[in-house]
Amino acid sequence: MAKKISSQELKDLMGGTAPYALIDVRESGEYNATHIPGAALIPRRRIEYIIETSVPYKGVQVVVCDDDGRRAELAGATLEKLGYTNVSVLRGGTNRWASDDFPTEWGVNVPSKAFGEQQEVVHLVPEISADDLHQRIENGEKLVILDTRTPEEYQRMCIPGGRSMPGGELALRITDITKDLDADTTVVINCAGRTRSIMGTRVLQRMGVNAVGLKNGTSGWLLAGYELEYGGDRVTLPQVSTEGRAAAEEYAARLAKEDGVRYLDIPKLQELMAKRDQESIYFIDVRTDPEYNAMHIPGFRSFPGGQAVQRSDDVAVVKNATYIFCCDGRARSTITASMYRQMGHENVFAVDGGVPAWQTAGNAPEITFQSSEIPGMAQAEASVKKISPQELNSNKPDLVLFVDTSQDFSQGHTPGAKWISRSWLELEIEAAAPSKSASIVVTCGRGGGATLAAATLQGMGYTNVAALDGGMAAWKGANLPVEQGLTGIVRPPSDINYLGVDRSYAEMMNYLRWETDLGAKYAAK
Repeated sequence: MAKKISSQELKDLMGGTAPYALIDVRESGEYNATHIPGAALIPRRRIEYIIETSVPYKGVQVVVCDDDGRRAELAGATLEKLGYTNVSVLRGGTNRWASDDFPTEWGVNVPSKAFGEQQEVVHLVPEISADDLHQRIENGEKLVILDTRTPEEYQRMCIPGGRSMPGGELALRITDITKDLDADTTVVINCAGRTRSIMGTRVLQRMGVNAVGLKNGTSGWLLAGYELEYGGDRVTLPQVSTEGRAAAEEYAARLAKEDGVRYLDIPKLQELMAKRDQESIYFIDVRTDPEYNAMHIPGFRSFPGGQAVQRSDDVAVVKNATYIFCCDGRARSTITASMYRQMGHENVFAVDGGVPAWQTAGNAPEITFQSSEIPGMAQAEASVKKISPQELNSNKPDLVLFVDTSQDFSQGHTPGAKWISRSWLELEIEAAAPSKSASIVVTCGRGGGATLAAATLQGMGYTNVAALDGGMAAWKGANLPVEQGLTGIVRPPSDINYLGVDRSYAEMMNYLRWETDLGAKYAAK
């Protein structure tokens, strides 16, 4: 059984230099509302799916927390079952942490957003207002609008005329974007809110490129009363010329010197790769998806287009670990490593020469990514009975459970199904099924979560449990009736963070104020 750790013991651990992971196993809505600074979000229902990439070394100290400790204890037991040998549970959870007068914060991706705001405050990153940009568009002035979000986000909605240019690609490709432009062309960088436009503009500012960031991004554009473009198709990245690569590599060399980025040659990289079962080491490829999918160094994970920085709390789950970045040379990996150094990470490296250097040294790249088996799934598959959509439709059990998120439940479930997230299944199943002999069919989106949940119920003593084979995808594929909405849910669900791309205007305002406030502590006194 995982040991308990007090708030003060956790505080002491966080103030030290030893590697550790603090994992919050609640759902995104709960985490967004309040969490311990530095905690990584891994909902309990997602542990089996992502823990081995999030926390690759199973001997590192892992502290698990939730609100009151109950789900954390269940999650701690899961981690120990998966082979993690140094697991602790925060006694009393975040409730006790707050009661002991230790700080909490709200929001997601806080480390990168605070870093972005720091960049703007300290370095006076130039910006342009929505009104000014709109007037320049109306006047027909010469503009290049570069959207630094992911291509998928860009295609949902963008500033009219903007083109997709993920932030991690800016330095490598900006020379080829601007070389044929007139001198009076304005380069505008934007994202959804503030962070990625600030960071992208700062990259170009340090590079000596004249650029401005759109204040508050697409959110600010909407709040100013202007229309967005939907379904933008300007996603093709410009080819990198010899001139463009040379400029990016020269910039990277300066960053490495100024920010303390260290390089690994291939023998040194191989030495660290051999230690992945002994130390907490992250291997991150920051190239584009097509480049990564074509070939990559075995064991490297893909975080393209600046997402390794934007989602640094998803990448650097273990604090005080070693972080190694790779691209096709030095430019993109060095720029990413530079940002990690600026964010306070110490053991940060870039692979000198990247994937080409790996091949030149006589090593074979990985051509296709081999997805690892989900821990515990094989055992669950062997023990859990499956039923087809047709069987479930014709033979109604005592209870049908849906164990994904409330949002997934709302988008479609079998008629009459009851929602209980797998994250707190053990805590709520007895109220829904008091009898251990009740017939229960567990459902989810595609079948995996339902299989794991059904195995959990069997372990609790339920004797008549099955999982819907193929989940709701198979049910819908069979053209069977689907019920939508939060039917049968007796309290407002707190598991989903609804402050995503579909924010209301009020939520946009609050979100932008929150981002801006993160930079207040960096302002000159």
